[in-house]
Amino acid sequence: MSRCTIVPPHILERLAHAADADIAASAREALLDADRRLIGRRGHLAPDRVSAGRPRLPLSTIDGGPERLISDAHNATALPGTKVRGEGDPATDDVAATEAYDGLGDTWQLYAEVFERNSLDGRGLPLRATVHYGQDYDNAFWDGTQMVFGDGDGKVFGRFTASLDVIGHELAHGVTEHTAGLMYQGQPGALNESMSDVFGSLVKQRTLGQSAADADWLIGAELLIGELAGQALRSMKAPGTAYDNPLLGRDPQPAHMDDYVDTDEDHGGVHINSGIPNKAFYLVATTLGGSAWEAPGRIWYAVLTGPGISADCDFVTFAGLTVDEAISTYGADSPEAVAVRDAWAEVGVLGATQEPESDPDPRDGDAPTPPAPADVPAGTVVEVTRSGGLIGQTVRRAVALDELPRARAQEWRSVLGSRTLQAIDGRAQASAERTRPDSFCYGVTCSAPPTDVQIPEQHLPDHLRQLFDGTLREDPA
Repeated sequence: MSRCTIVPPHILERLAHAADADIAASAREALLDADRRLIGRRGHLAPDRVSAGRPRLPLSTIDGGPERLISDAHNATALPGTKVRGEGDPATDDVAATEAYDGLGDTWQLYAEVFERNSLDGRGLPLRATVHYGQDYDNAFWDGTQMVFGDGDGKVFGRFTASLDVIGHELAHGVTEHTAGLMYQGQPGALNESMSDVFGSLVKQRTLGQSAADADWLIGAELLIGELAGQALRSMKAPGTAYDNPLLGRDPQPAHMDDYVDTDEDHGGVHINSGIPNKAFYLVATTLGGSAWEAPGRIWYAVLTGPGISADCDFVTFAGLTVDEAISTYGADSPEAVAVRDAWAEVGVLGATQEPESDPDPRDGDAPTPPAPADVPAGTVVEVTRSGGLIGQTVRRAVALDELPRARAQEWRSVLGSRTLQAIDGRAQASAERTRPDSFCYGVTCSAPPTDVQIPEQHLPDHLRQLFDGTLREDPA
């Protein structure tokens, strides 16, 4: 399980090249610093299926309320920071602390009162959050144990506690972690992201008392400020329309399988292709009308926590499970079953072709043997990318090794010549460990010696991650 962040990498990458130096610096900081600092704190939690056999109650009965703890990082990055409010304590003058406290409570109430689930793990897991993380930090994330909120740069992003659906989104990653354990790659990863958007939106709609027709179906609409106010990170109603401006570019999300984005970046486009299942849920909710957390939310929740879903579930399989659940609960000819079938057909999933076949899974055999050492000729150009993260944006830099500082260039020559990256890539592909949601993935391409790898950050030793980050951060010569 990796850190799950709310701002997609493709947005942060765009901001990292903004003309405004402060905006660019804040975006680079969010992209390059935070995940490296926290990845060592993350432990992998095996999926814990609380709904095996479809019981109505979770693993523990719901007795009492949530257990919340809010801390203040004081614009540093050490976690958890200083405690500012515990469960039942009076509110402080800190708006961010109050918003975090209330948002954790609203999320807990959705799961407890609608789905009879006792916190994220079904066993009453305490809900902890840290506010004022980092300096002008443009992100919020779930690190596997707690929520962390930045204050934003004050120009593009405001404080990240202001968006209730963002709080619900990140906490929903914890529910997925403890239930389906969806792999964070390709279609399973896009489903992972979509589940967080769905339940994050339901938290907001239920708290505000909105019907499916009343809701705006936007994710993160409260985050963008100034000239970008009124735009959002994603639109479940109309994927691909959340934003369109010179600073952020244009929302790349598809709404139909015909426009599915096949990419190696962002763990296979998990923040992009999530637009397709998002649209399907929106169609179900608005077709049925009323409260989206009722029939639509119950169907999605039952599948997410039920015995039929697997960690490698793709769109077609998930769609079939939701249809089966609707039929089982409401009847084959019920409005619910018809709405679910029609929604998945409208977005091109039911009857759609699957993702292109990928390379054979190295787990079917031995991990690849690293090639023999290779020469690194003068003038070698290496391209480094970092994709993923909550924002789903990619940072990219192509640079000739001769243009780098001597020590860094020598390190690159050693790494490329020894074929270290190919060996790590092979081990990563052979590993049984799932990719961590909203974590980063580093790519390195080079024509001579031939190199083309994509490595999840949890498989990189610190010295290589520092080499990649330093190269991305280095000002061009």
